[in-house]
Amino acid sequence: MNKDEAKERDFYRDILGSPKFVVAPMVDQSELAWRMLSRLHGAHLCYTPMIHSCLFVNDPKYRKDSLQTCTEDKPLIVQFCGNDPKVLLQAGLLVQDLCDCAAIDINLGCPQAIARKGHYGAFLQDEWDLISDIVSTLSKNLRIPVTCKIRIFEDMQKTIRYAQMLERSGCKLLTVHGRTREMKGPLTGLADWKYVKAVRENLKIPVFSNGNIQSLEDVLRCLEETGVQGVMTAEGNLYNPALFEGRIPLTWEMCKEYLDLVEKYPCPSSFTRGHLFKILHHLLALPSNDSYRSRIATGQNLSDFRRVVEELQEKYEPVHEGLVQYNPEFPSADSEKSIETCNLSLPPWLCQSYIRMPPEEHKQKLEEAQRRAEDPNREKRLFYDVDGNEISRKKMKKLRRISRRPGKDGKIQQHDRSSRKSFDPCIICKNPVGLRCTFSMCKPCCRNYFFENNKECEGHKIFKKR
Repeated sequence: MNKDEAKERDFYRDILGSPKFVVAPMVDQSELAWRMLSRLHGAHLCYTPMIHSCLFVNDPKYRKDSLQTCTEDKPLIVQFCGNDPKVLLQAGLLVQDLCDCAAIDINLGCPQAIARKGHYGAFLQDEWDLISDIVSTLSKNLRIPVTCKIRIFEDMQKTIRYAQMLERSGCKLLTVHGRTREMKGPLTGLADWKYVKAVRENLKIPVFSNGNIQSLEDVLRCLEETGVQGVMTAEGNLYNPALFEGRIPLTWEMCKEYLDLVEKYPCPSSFTRGHLFKILHHLLALPSNDSYRSRIATGQNLSDFRRVVEELQEKYEPVHEGLVQYNPEFPSADSEKSIETCNLSLPPWLCQSYIRMPPEEHKQKLEEAQRRAEDPNREKRLFYDVDGNEISRKKMKKLRRISRRPGKDGKIQQHDRSSRKSFDPCIICKNPVGLRCTFSMCKPCCRNYFFENNKECEGHKIFKKR
């Protein structure tokens, strides 16, 4: 073993502590409270959510909000996205001075539309010179190691060469997501561990595998089949935070534990809402629990969320303990919420993974929906307001948006034209007058008046040159 190999192994063993169970970086989902919950239930290593390097460098508020940690939040890897080596280096230098993190990770795997628009993540994977410049720049100028997270190419040999290029550029640990850039959303499909295994066999640095993890058994099988040092999970962890313990806990127990941590380590209510939707997914899919789903969607604080969790516990705990007989509730066959498609082998009040529909079935479903849409004799779906009056789909969606924005008095804000502030008309034309205009004119008229009469206006900031 040469000196470089020893250095890589020291990073994995001595700095990271030889982690096998890893929680993935997840936008708006792997915040401090969630990381602490995951660590309490078996996670060895956690990543921050993806942080935008340019915003991190230029916006102090964004920097403070996105980099929340504590002394117990170790080991921690901070992940950045971006496409400018200099900006990413600035972000890395700030991080190594602001917090005691183990490494900086470069996101080269995000396949979402926002990554395409911002030109980062998996949409850099065809620009090897730029990627090499980014990794080498950070590796040479930071005192902490640089790691990377990638997706595979369809060509296995190209994937191997890609990984080897990152290793040569200075990457000290590589996470391989066994899906291509196109495999996302409904077309996600299964990750291919053969690619992960091939990369592991052709690199000297430690490798993590990401994809297809829904239970502890999947983790152990991945370690054995691929030979990687660690296994990373995202969705599996979100639906069952105790996945690494090999436990299937009660949903309300996990929710309460998480809400207690949010109270200690505050985060935006949108993050909390998202986690509750994931943990309670199968319970909220039952038609009798639609009201609970709506209350979580409109909840604004921890008290709102706690009440929903407590009521669900009161409803299903007697069933779990065998005091009340459970009668499975199934929506109609054509309902999008049908839990018959979820392949539930456990009661819905236990934490368990969500099984995605295979891409082939999804495509078939889209084709059927298209045929129905083109059928001139199709039955039109009707929508109703709270008073039972028939409304358009557009109006229904607007009412839903309004219901999620409670007013300061706790009542739903009613947005209508009569409540808007009216403005007096300009004395020259019919446009609204400037509120502070000295001459009761709109800005164009006020500017013309200035040129004609040499009269300054304090309200419109129209002054003579000094």
